[in-house]
Amino acid sequence: MLTRRITFRLYPSAQSEKKLFDARRLHAYLYNAAVANRKTQYQKFGHSVDYFEQQASLPAFKEVWTEYKALNAGSLQATLKRVDFAFVRFFQGLGGYPKFRSIKNYSGFTYPDGRQGFKAHTSGQNGYLELTDLKIKIQMRGQARTWGKPTTCTIVYRSGKWYASITMKCLPERNTGTGAIGLDFGCKTAIADSNGNLIQPPKFLFLAQKKINQVSKKLRRKRKPERNGHIKLTGKPRQSCPRKCQASRRWKKAQKKISKLKKKVAQQRQNWVHHQAVEIVSGNSLIATEKLNLKNMTKKANKGSKRKRQKSGLNRSILDVGIGMLKSAIVYKAQEAGAIYLEAPTRSLKPTQRCAVCWKLTKKDLSDRLHVCSNPQCNHSENRDVNSAQVCLAWARGQELSSKTADESSSTVNPKVSLGARSHAGETPAGVDRGDFSGLMFCFPQLIVVC
Repeated sequence: MLTRRITFRLYPSAQSEKKLFDARRLHAYLYNAAVANRKTQYQKFGHSVDYFEQQASLPAFKEVWTEYKALNAGSLQATLKRVDFAFVRFFQGLGGYPKFRSIKNYSGFTYPDGRQGFKAHTSGQNGYLELTDLKIKIQMRGQARTWGKPTTCTIVYRSGKWYASITMKCLPERNTGTGAIGLDFGCKTAIADSNGNLIQPPKFLFLAQKKINQVSKKLRRKRKPERNGHIKLTGKPRQSCPRKCQASRRWKKAQKKISKLKKKVAQQRQNWVHHQAVEIVSGNSLIATEKLNLKNMTKKANKGSKRKRQKSGLNRSILDVGIGMLKSAIVYKAQEAGAIYLEAPTRSLKPTQRCAVCWKLTKKDLSDRLHVCSNPQCNHSENRDVNSAQVCLAWARGQELSSKTADESSSTVNPKVSLGARSHAGETPAGVDRGDFSGLMFCFPQLIVVC
């Protein structure tokens, strides 16, 4: 049984929406109270509060704040668990110190147990969602590819719309082909495969950036919210304001337009990612690519660097392709189809510098888009990204051959002497000359598909 998530769009009535807003407000207050409790206990008394201590104090908390008695106990515990997760991330160095959340920025709440709190009256297509603690029944629209047993439900409010994100245990089925393919991802060419196919990046953000800039220009001319008690009048120096200034209606209207444009870009990118992942998995049972550290690839330029604008533009191009989303989609779809997904070690294999035919390294700059082997006996020329994909596929076939050899070999044979060991080290196996192609094909017959 695998865990899958499906998101339904909710269409609540006016009365049901009021109850959803009230529940969301109470969960936001509970989140802020839990953060304040941890902060105060540690700063004033040196006591570190954990999740179990806050969970045990929930009954006493509900005696004081009686409006929480109507809410599901599991959903309140899930909100406390969200606070605990935020502090765990902070102590691990993965995020900043947890802050108080405003009601309008608080996303929603979760029902962690499918046996209580909610009931999904659907077979995977449309239906109704019943929230037992709020005593409401909401129409929902959406379609799941494979329906199963619901386990959790998260109610989300985003951009003026309500959603229900339901996780479930199911047995998804997906068809796959008998082919093998190597993939190379980038921002100049989104996907390059070992068959020579090049898929250009969709550039959804680039195409929508002009409209976003136009609306952002109008936004800057509207009165924005000032939370520090100051306002800036046109043509005058900064003056103090006796109260916090709220944003104007025109500013809110322009901000909604920007959010709508960005949401459309995100949805277009997600749709493109799933279409490409389905096409790749449906025709190949062996998929190989290289490991990419996207976090380091898209981090900000160093302090004092003179090329900050160039680095920010590169980061925007990489994130616009959605390489991380695409790889994640391929991984879970391959898992459903029973296909094999492998990632080659980039630093030791060096697929962009290595020749897919003779395995010799040829140094290149980023401006070199054509691979021309430096081996005089080879002189193989190919598109740089296609050659990298072919190297990844050759490495993956070596892993497959290595596992088969290890299974069939006796205990007297050293299993380390195989293509898999050679691929990890990035070296040519002993006894085979770099320019001797017949020896290479004799040792690794499955490389004929690549060459």
